[in-house]
Amino acid sequence: MSSMRIAPVTPGSRPELAKIEQRILQERGRVSTLYQVLLNSAPLAEGWEALLTAIRNRASVPARLRELAILRIAVLNGAGYEFEAHVPHAQKAGVPDAAISALKSGTISDALSPLDRLVLELTDSMTRDIDVPDALFGRVRARFDDAQLVELVTTIAAYNMVSRFLVALRVGH
Repeated sequence: MSSMRIAPVTPGSRPELAKIEQRILQERGRVSTLYQVLLNSAPLAEGWEALLTAIRNRASVPARLRELAILRIAVLNGAGYEFEAHVPHAQKAGVPDAAISALKSGTISDALSPLDRLVLELTDSMTRDIDVPDALFGRVRARFDDAQLVELVTTIAAYNMVSRFLVALRVGH
């Protein structure tokens, strides 16, 4: 595979980034390669960190559902770095290893619940087709309140952004 298309910023190498690096460390525990690339644009790194932290750490959608969607997006968009980065989060959220392996191979495990499958159906629709058919949205709406609907749709949209960023810049290759 080809190397990254943009050089990562080494944490601590640019004093003007110290504040955002500290926030990333506080929320994530490390400044990953993804964030090192984002640090090439301090405003975008800051906004990205705020949005993705809200999605991952402050939303009411169960972590299991969020992580299933993220893993599916990574597979659909060919973002291996994103998939591997989220396997530990999915495991911590209770996604069985067999379901993770199935997702990695492009399939959906029979062990997943109807709600898990519904979230993956929404993920597929938003990722592959962009538009969500009314019938599918109606089934999703029946299971989530307005706040959770916004959070779920934003999670899927944002992680499509993440995967497309990673793939375009070949981060993690």
